[in-house]
Amino acid sequence: MTISVGDTLPEANLLRLGAAGPEQVSVSELTKDRKVVIFAVPGAFTPTCHSAHVPSFMRTKDAFAEKGVDEIICVSVNDPFVMKAWGEATGAAAAGISLLADGASEFTKAMGMTFDAPPAGLVARSKRYALLAENGVVKALHLEESPGTCEASGGEALLAAI
Repeated sequence: MTISVGDTLPEANLLRLGAAGPEQVSVSELTKDRKVVIFAVPGAFTPTCHSAHVPSFMRTKDAFAEKGVDEIICVSVNDPFVMKAWGEATGAAAAGISLLADGASEFTKAMGMTFDAPPAGLVARSKRYALLAENGVVKALHLEESPGTCEASGGEALLAAI
């Protein structure tokens, strides 16, 4: 079942690359007593994710902060090494966007957001979406109809909805 507005985010561990290597980050700890935006992409370095989705949140980061958002988090079914490199390549990490890996698709599956596109080499990947969560509860959710587009799930669209 796909997560909906009013639902609590599922518990899962995501990964980031820290000074000593990969570090687990609990979704509940990331969202506890905080207002966060989470947006998910099918894959780091893939065309729409790289040229449209991440840049949309870089452009709107300050406006989200003005609305009380504590952190913007990008999740992808990739490993933390790829996510770190992607954050550096896009400038998202320097802009203050957190890029977290869901390597085993644990969070994505629990959200009900997996899809497969074997011809593109994408298996158990995340659908493209963006959400606002307050204290772990989904307050707004924008799911794209097609993984190749970034309209409803872009930074500007989510910002306008909150």
